[in-house]
Amino acid sequence: MTAAAVAVVAGIAAVIVTLVGSGTNPNATGFTPTGSTPGQDAEQITTAFLQAWQTGDLGQAARYTNHPAVARAALAAYGKDLGLQKLTTAAQASTVAPAGTSSTPRESAGYAITATVSAPDGAKTLRGAWKYSASLVAYQQRNSSLWYIAWAPDVLAPNLTASTHLAAVMVAPQIASVNDASGNELSSYNDPGLTTIAGLLQSKAPPGRGTAGLYVEIQTASNHLVPNTQAVVIPPTNIPALNTTISPQAEAAARAAVTAHGSSSMVVIQPSTGKILAIANNDGFNDFALTAQVAPGSTMKVITSTALINAGVLTASSDVACPAAYTVQGITYHNDDNESESAATPFITDFAQSCNNAFTTQWPHLSGALARTAKDYYGLDQKWDIGITGASASYFNAPASASGSELAEEAFGQGELVASPLAMASVAATVDAGTFRQPILLPGTTQVTATALPASTDAQLKEMMQAVVTSGTAAPIGFGPGVYAKTGTADVQGEEQPNSWLIAFDPTQDVAVACLVLNAGYGAQVAGPEVKSFLGRY
Repeated sequence: MTAAAVAVVAGIAAVIVTLVGSGTNPNATGFTPTGSTPGQDAEQITTAFLQAWQTGDLGQAARYTNHPAVARAALAAYGKDLGLQKLTTAAQASTVAPAGTSSTPRESAGYAITATVSAPDGAKTLRGAWKYSASLVAYQQRNSSLWYIAWAPDVLAPNLTASTHLAAVMVAPQIASVNDASGNELSSYNDPGLTTIAGLLQSKAPPGRGTAGLYVEIQTASNHLVPNTQAVVIPPTNIPALNTTISPQAEAAARAAVTAHGSSSMVVIQPSTGKILAIANNDGFNDFALTAQVAPGSTMKVITSTALINAGVLTASSDVACPAAYTVQGITYHNDDNESESAATPFITDFAQSCNNAFTTQWPHLSGALARTAKDYYGLDQKWDIGITGASASYFNAPASASGSELAEEAFGQGELVASPLAMASVAATVDAGTFRQPILLPGTTQVTATALPASTDAQLKEMMQAVVTSGTAAPIGFGPGVYAKTGTADVQGEEQPNSWLIAFDPTQDVAVACLVLNAGYGAQVAGPEVKSFLGRY
């Protein structure tokens, strides 16, 4: 509303009329005043209208107008839309309105309103006094002593129309600057994903930060704000700065690493706390580091191995064959380049060489266990609130009902499985710490919990992931023995090349990493060098 309309009334120069004269209303509609001038008559009907409205007698207030049904509905909507709890009115002296004549006088009457309005704010209610001035036109009906208020939507408040309405709304506190852990603005990294995150946090502060405000605004019929119509009833307490968990050193290293390839994304987590240290994207505003929903490829074998070891089906040293081809329910799975491992091959070697059919053959032991292990031990397949207000999401999904050939395919990370780098970085972090700590971007965010990995299972997983680096698929990358990793390559129908994955952790630096490069090639050839680049710079 205009500034004049929404400002607190600081005094009314005109004479205030607070009492109805001796007028009467024997008629069904209209009002018979007893003033000696048209101005006094207008003031009397205005005061009668305001007092009926103030006391909640909306039917009577509406009958003082020339459109009682429309007025009654508008008065009721006013109360509902504003969460009205109390109304105080005061009429001002009238002035001659345009188009009035001596036989049919018309007077413009102003009045002041103090409305106690309210809006919900979670479990509590915000309430405050909205003060404004408005006006109406009162006129005498031709050849009659009856006076009427000429009904129009803006009788209730300035600038209202037949297609708009008032609303009392809660306004969340905003954040002036969203920063990394050292106070540098996230936007300074020029990472589109981080810039999007900063925008989300700036528009709606996290719970417990700042205090919400209360506004009155005019909205369209579809409940959208009419520009420049907000009146501040209670100003929100905004936040000058909000620091996230992003580490300047980790973010710079990750940003440098992902520049090696287009469609590359990386997430870095601190295993001991779950803090997200870096989110880096070279995929425009897609922010695949958080939003990707693609098959995790052989990085899923960490979860598959956990399920098998926990169930006592096998250990890292168990002999597990990896046939070149394996058929389930009419679907035949072939290892890459028709590789195979004999029946005397230790499972740790199958894992290190990422031989798929050592895992497909285990599907009868995985019914329900694969999805359950992902959730119970790795905290996956449930919504995480990482600290972006209103943006809880599941960053991984494993269908609990998978069976047969679908389950065999999921055992090596394909089928209907979908995951993001955030989820898979968390998998690596869980093995490092021995227990799941939900990734968070904002300190103090409540974290989902999960069951700690059995000590023996965790020790075997560490041994297997180190074998990937020392003698397995990641050996050519040159990480060194202090890094633990798992490569992943996920074929996607319609893409020229598979998606490239690598997850890793380095206990000496308390850091876990996941890198995804779409439509790029083998995990060891594309994502692997990017992770090495990060670890070398961090």
